[in-house]
Amino acid sequence: MSSQTTAPAEDVAGGVTETPRERVFALLQRQGGPVVLVLVVLLASIFSSGFASSGNFSTILVGNAYISLLALAETFVIISGGIDLSVGSMFALGGVLAAWGMNHGGSGVAVLLPIAVGLVVGVVQGSLIAYARLAPFIVTLAGLLFARGLLQAISNEGSTTYLVPGHSVFAFLGDGTWRPILTAVALFAIAAVVLVRTRFGQALFAIGGSENAALLMGVRVRRTKVFVYMLSGTLAAVAGMLNASRLQSGVTNIGVGYELTAIAAVVIGGTILTGGSGSIYGTAAGVLLLAVIQNLIGVHLSQYGSSASDLVNGAFLAVVVVLQSFLARRRAL
Repeated sequence: MSSQTTAPAEDVAGGVTETPRERVFALLQRQGGPVVLVLVVLLASIFSSGFASSGNFSTILVGNAYISLLALAETFVIISGGIDLSVGSMFALGGVLAAWGMNHGGSGVAVLLPIAVGLVVGVVQGSLIAYARLAPFIVTLAGLLFARGLLQAISNEGSTTYLVPGHSVFAFLGDGTWRPILTAVALFAIAAVVLVRTRFGQALFAIGGSENAALLMGVRVRRTKVFVYMLSGTLAAVAGMLNASRLQSGVTNIGVGYELTAIAAVVIGGTILTGGSGSIYGTAAGVLLLAVIQNLIGVHLSQYGSSASDLVNGAFLAVVVVLQSFLARRRAL
């Protein structure tokens, strides 16, 4: 099976093949993120002193290792035609729950509690979307508020920050330089296999391409939707838990706006917001591209603070969405 990840329903059911022009536009649509990433890294290495150093690359990778898992979770959801606005708050909640669990039950509780809460929140959100047919935007917005509210309740309105002992087994999970990077790489690799090589992954493409067609193909649409939101909630909570292990504390004011950054990375990586098309390696490229841009802004435009980063990321995302729409229309002509 090819590693190219697009909605397979039409090709399988109708035997329709793309013309050479359609394949060119599809390639541009899906490979734009990785190509731009390579170009930006090359130009930055030439014109920005110190960018190409091993220390700077390590800073970029480690700083975004666990945050990138939010984009990974969002990729599955968006390919299925949904959206999850709760991943940023679940990331923060997972970290606070892990640190709280470490102080009240040890390393086992610190690991299992965030996973359990993320799974439950994901199942509830998925069930409301799949069975009650509520809009994913509204349901996951409610999940965002719930997770942030629970975080505030556990941390006494954010006034209490639970610390993780540096000598504990739990702190070992996120310690060091290579452990966060290898963890993120391993999870991205597993996700790529799941998305391309399993029936679940193919079901996501089918549902995102056309839910009615997926039903006719025998896909269990509602069960798949519940599972994808359960996966998203759990992965976001695990990312927060690992980040708490790395920081050795449950930071309460983290995660605000992370869901938008994750969605931006997914879209920049070539995944279509309407669903049915996308790839894991494209999302990885989108995450790294945003991280590189933020790193360059921090070096050369640090006097403007985070506003410069938000401005550039917003403009870049707008350009990508416009280009994706243009390429999609050209493929349809």
